Amino acid sequence: MTQLRQAMINAMQLRNFSENTQKAYIRAVKQLAVHYHCSPDNITEQQAQNYILYLAKEKNLTWGTCNVVVSSLRFFYKNVLHQSHQEFYLPFSKKEQRLPVILTQDEIRAILNVTKNHKHHALFMTIYGAGLRVSEATHLISEDIDSAAGVICIKQAKGKKDRYVPLPKSLLNELRAYWKRYRPGYWLFPGPNEREPITRDGVLDAFKRAVVKANIKKKVSTHSLRHAFATHLLEAGTDIVQIKELLGHSSLRSTLRYTKISKQRISEIGSPLDRL
Repeated sequence: MTQLRQAMINAMQLRNFSENTQKAYIRAVKQLAVHYHCSPDNITEQQAQNYILYLAKEKNLTWGTCNVVVSSLRFFYKNVLHQSHQEFYLPFSKKEQRLPVILTQDEIRAILNVTKNHKHHALFMTIYGAGLRVSEATHLISEDIDSAAGVICIKQAKGKKDRYVPLPKSLLNELRAYWKRYRPGYWLFPGPNEREPITRDGVLDAFKRAVVKANIKKKVSTHSLRHAFATHLLEAGTDIVQIKELLGHSSLRSTLRYTKISKQRISEIGSPLDRL
């Protein structure tokens, strides 16, 4: 491991960055260095700016994704190389405001019906049934499932926060059947190496296969199950503040976007045209 890489890891750990954030930041700096075939401390401000344009224009990455790279590089140059914003200027771009694609309940039912692998089936049910991020679901342990209280404890999620989410009876029954069959060790959903949880990529690959088998043409990912959880709760009349707490959002603004997604709620508003 190079001194620069170790210095960046130390700087992130000092600020208590999540494991996923650390991996994303390290990957972004590494890819910049690979692109220019040189150490990142030898890359100029202009080269870094050109690289962001390359990602957006030639690699067709969204500006939201590009901004993650910008955050990574700004952190590296400020906190590792100690260059000021004036010395190394890398601006954020205005993100496109795009609404996520939402799976219907029938589509989720179809995905579950074609998922024959019991672990994947239980995992998909957990993500949708509790509205979890993929990383939250993959890092569950058996002790997090409180069947007596009917809740799941999500520990140290995004923002280093704990929270409780509901444990539906159908999900509890699924997890009990899964437990009897697999008898997992420490991790509720282990990977090929039982000492490690199933990876995000492993979950995404399984989900993509299920979407194809279910003949769903929408462009969706495992995170779409979490979007569907929030949207379906909203359509069922759940208070938006309660949904915010269940999702673990820091700001209500993040949750309010689901009011823009719910076609049912929008259609119920009606139009003044109908009152003419």
